Amino acid sequence: MSAARLVVVQVRYQLKVFMRSPVAVFFTVMFPVLMLVLMNALFAGDADIEGPGGEAWPVQQFYVGGLSAFAAVSATFTNLANVVPVRRDDGILKRWRSTPLPAWACIAGYVGSATIVAAVGVALTWGLGVAFYDITIDVAKLPVAVLTFVLAVGSFAALGLAVASLIRTAESAPAVANAIILPLGFVSSVFVPTADPPAWMAFLGDAFPLKPFAETFQDVFNPFVDPPAFVAHRLIRIAAWGVVGVAIALWRFRWEPHRTSGAPGRRRGRGRGRQAPATTSG
Repeated sequence: MSAARLVVVQVRYQLKVFMRSPVAVFFTVMFPVLMLVLMNALFAGDADIEGPGGEAWPVQQFYVGGLSAFAAVSATFTNLANVVPVRRDDGILKRWRSTPLPAWACIAGYVGSATIVAAVGVALTWGLGVAFYDITIDVAKLPVAVLTFVLAVGSFAALGLAVASLIRTAESAPAVANAIILPLGFVSSVFVPTADPPAWMAFLGDAFPLKPFAETFQDVFNPFVDPPAFVAHRLIRIAAWGVVGVAIALWRFRWEPHRTSGAPGRRRGRGRGRQAPATTSG
């Protein structure tokens, strides 16, 4: 089987598993959409916010850009940081590793499926913005938006695998992932429009990759930002964090459960109760 075929089979399998979990579908795809509706209903209305240059632009545009970026991050970082420890503790990753399936193909299946889910989340939030919030997408800005999306989902997928590698038990994975990404959303101008944030908040937002991702998507809808809306330092920051994520994942990724993650018999029982690993036959 060719390398491309292996990746396609694994991506398709991971998407099937994802779609069979209504809870995962809701919190990964529909939750950002629900947040967009609620925040626009509660806080936006016809209000404007002040941009970096002193111009006023609609809060609705701010929320569509920021929450679409958050949807992509939920599908990659949060999803992988939650799923991989569960598969590891259930013994699924160990069984995968013992098959002829190459390790890179297994990882590519996770990352590829997460990327597709992220694209669906972005498309839903953008479509909702166009249909109900009078959002106009500047076609001249789309190339930068697409480039940023590809770079960001790759970086956040790597960071999700890195966090999954550091988490010792599946039970702690949701708490760790949410404890990272939710506060980051507040300091990164995703949930709250902050034209002049406190110095410490601005420092934290600028230090991490979510803010440049959200700002790029917000610029797509900001009529006062001239196309192509390319800001090099944003892409550099996102890429740098992706390199950090890859390095940590390569260093600490485990295919076998940690010894402290529970009794082997219990892990095997849980594994049989969920799903078996994908085969390479397609």
